[in-house]
Amino acid sequence: MASGSADCVFCKIIAGDIPCHRVFENDHLLAFLDIAPLARGHTVVIPKAHAERLDQLDPEVVAEIGRRLGRIGRRVVSATAAEGYNVLQNNGSVAGQVVPHVHFHIIPRRSGDGLGYRWNAKSVAQDELAALATRINEAA
Repeated sequence: MASGSADCVFCKIIAGDIPCHRVFENDHLLAFLDIAPLARGHTVVIPKAHAERLDQLDPEVVAEIGRRLGRIGRRVVSATAAEGYNVLQNNGSVAGQVVPHVHFHIIPRRSGDGLGYRWNAKSVAQDELAALATRINEAA
């Protein structure tokens, strides 16, 4: 079931007000080709229910996303002859989210494609990790 925001570009795509090249659709999800792809076959997967962040979605919709992402990724890789793929999802503008509607990017990857990401890992003391794990487990 679709429910959305009148000014949300993804809700407009779901409603058919903005055209897209659909690659998968069911009652809960829509997947379509990105109009500004990072790679050939770059696909966007969105829930039909409007929510800005993953943690705001109904758990059943989140489960449906989990059931479908790998299958859609496999189809994209097969159709594009990619060697692998990234699945990216951001929550909030500080995390890089541009469209305020939950969405996942499936980005086909090939050796030497020039795409990349920075992963600036840091060392953390074990006692700090233990304390943080406790706080996360106790958080609402």
